[in-house]
Amino acid sequence: MSLERIRSLLSRFHSRLGQALPPTQTGDKDLAPALTRELLESMLLARHLDAAAHELRALGHGHYTICSSGHEANVVLGRLTRTSDPSLVHYRSAALQIERARGVPGIDPVRDIALSLVAGRDEPASGGRHKVFGHKALGIIPQTSTIASHLPRALGLAFALERSARLATSASHGVDQARAPDAIVLASFGDASVNHSTAQGAFNAISLISHQNLPLPLLCVCEDNGLGISVRTPPGWLDERFAAMPHFRVFAGDGTRLAETYRTAESAVDYVRRARRPALLHLRCERLLGHAGSDVDSAYRSPQEIEDALERDPVLCAALAAIATGALGASEILELDRRAADRVQAETERAVRAPKLESREQVMAALDRPTPNALLSSSERASGGEPMTLAQGINKALAELLSNDPKALIFGEDVAKKGGVYGVTKGLFERFGKLRVWNTLLDEQTILGTALGAATLGLLPIPELQYLAYLHNAEDQLRGEAATMQFFSKRDFENPMIVRIAGLGYQKGFGGHFHNDNSLGVLRDIPGINVAVPARADDALALYRTAHALCREAGRVLVMVEPIALYHRRGLLAETDAQWLAADPEGSAAFGRARVYHADARDLTIVSYGNGLALSLAASARLKRERGIAARVLDLRWIAPLPLADVLTHGAATGRLLVVDECRRSGNVSEALAAAVLDSGANLKFKRVTSADSFIPLGDAANLVLLGEDEIVTAGIELCTDRRVGRAEPRDVLR
Repeated sequence: MSLERIRSLLSRFHSRLGQALPPTQTGDKDLAPALTRELLESMLLARHLDAAAHELRALGHGHYTICSSGHEANVVLGRLTRTSDPSLVHYRSAALQIERARGVPGIDPVRDIALSLVAGRDEPASGGRHKVFGHKALGIIPQTSTIASHLPRALGLAFALERSARLATSASHGVDQARAPDAIVLASFGDASVNHSTAQGAFNAISLISHQNLPLPLLCVCEDNGLGISVRTPPGWLDERFAAMPHFRVFAGDGTRLAETYRTAESAVDYVRRARRPALLHLRCERLLGHAGSDVDSAYRSPQEIEDALERDPVLCAALAAIATGALGASEILELDRRAADRVQAETERAVRAPKLESREQVMAALDRPTPNALLSSSERASGGEPMTLAQGINKALAELLSNDPKALIFGEDVAKKGGVYGVTKGLFERFGKLRVWNTLLDEQTILGTALGAATLGLLPIPELQYLAYLHNAEDQLRGEAATMQFFSKRDFENPMIVRIAGLGYQKGFGGHFHNDNSLGVLRDIPGINVAVPARADDALALYRTAHALCREAGRVLVMVEPIALYHRRGLLAETDAQWLAADPEGSAAFGRARVYHADARDLTIVSYGNGLALSLAASARLKRERGIAARVLDLRWIAPLPLADVLTHGAATGRLLVVDECRRSGNVSEALAAAVLDSGANLKFKRVTSADSFIPLGDAANLVLLGEDEIVTAGIELCTDRRVGRAEPRDVLR
């Protein structure tokens, strides 16, 4: 049905132009004939690309038929904004992209969009991985969002435009500022997306930032066709909603009136450029087809409603207005349409013959840049420095990073004067100033969105999320945005960052689930993200140096999960033994490699991380002291990717492998390691001990569900029942 509808739409256009009246010399003549012609040409090309999408799908060559028909008035935004204006656009933005490409050498937007319809490998936005609008040379950042999840990034981009400019004017910061000083950010979305919590959170943050008189050059564009698939936006709702948004200048345009829309959009763009304040353009559009190729809109729209929409076809209305005002003649427009059809036909035929992705390796090539060889081996070495707690080690690592990288920024809740809830960022605000260390509003979505925007512009954000449980409020900003950026832009765009998250269990005195979330499963299955867990000060310094290098040399997204219970720990076997303190290793950690303690032990291999490392080292001391069992202890350090080769190698050295996982039994690290051992066919005695599949309660009841030292000792003894046991004297358990 969709193919017939688009064919009917093209036929209707030809028929109505054949019936058009001669020029009346009345109406809106603000648009010069040459400008009208170019805008209409881009609209017609977009319309024929919609038709091609349906034709290709019918022939088995196409895949994606969500169309721009009815939204072609966004062509004016392609004309009025620049390639230096970072743009995150709605999925009905073909006319916008075509018009922005006008005059940019070496870019054929029709060819590019045609390739995207058939998932062509040479398509410049995603390399055939998805149907997205985007092109680096056009400043259009590819988006897969359908629910406005790109709006936090848009906020971050606008914030970073101004912040990077301010850093560039400071003599103490070597930050380049290559963009025009009046650059703005453009973000467009549909009317149904306005109701999503992501959009509401972004609008609130935009208003709050502007309330503080901070510059934020962001133009939001709501392309309102009144439908979210089949769900209607109540009449008048968006007008009320937008009027209630503080510090937004709201502009309204009717997409069926091209000249009026052009003037309104011109005013909105000019306002944002001059005032450096946010604005919202409410652009009334029509949806002339179903939501996508499989959607039969006649099931929920009456014939009269569909007919009324066709009468408001923006391409037809623009053509008839051009004829009525004498800007263009009917025959001239029909010739323009014929040429557009021929051009699209030629490019779709070319696209069908174009190479496609043909291997798993080709598909996954966009996930990661290769890891530099220098990061595959450790440069850590013993130093005679002052021993530190984990919190002190992280603080030193962050200060070193801010000192060495003028584009590094630290932000989050309470990280400035307070120095963080646990004092980890103490002193950084005073040392590096408010341009580089600042407090955010209490919204993890905005924190990560700010990081996404800053990273896209080349800064290095280090956002802090106060607790692991709070990540879930904003997880899509990592999963759906940060991780997918390189994949859906074939790495033309990257957003390297280091996300700090305080988490895991065993926290004393300030417990309960939200401060003791002990599950990492949500982070481990995201392609394109690396996750590390530092346990001691030397681990933190080595891992943060590697994380920084991975960001700068390989464009990676790093998540550092910092065990809260270990922040200020000093002792291992007793609080006074100071064995948990560590000095600066004066080097970096090997990417994806584990750290081994007691490498000469031959009876048992214990594998763990985070709090589990402390438990395992204490348990290994007991096993040696009480049973004479010599256990080497492997600190994974890296949770994604897991150091599987190290685990198997050290497991084979003893023949017995005990995995100690402080997280829940289901969906976490121990399951992955068990599967790896099974896949390898290794001849190992294997056992795992974990915390329970439970949320963590308050007080001492937490110990009922968290993994304890006794369980590790018992499991170790069970694995070693085939060997002779004895007793030994205690020693320094960290050697």
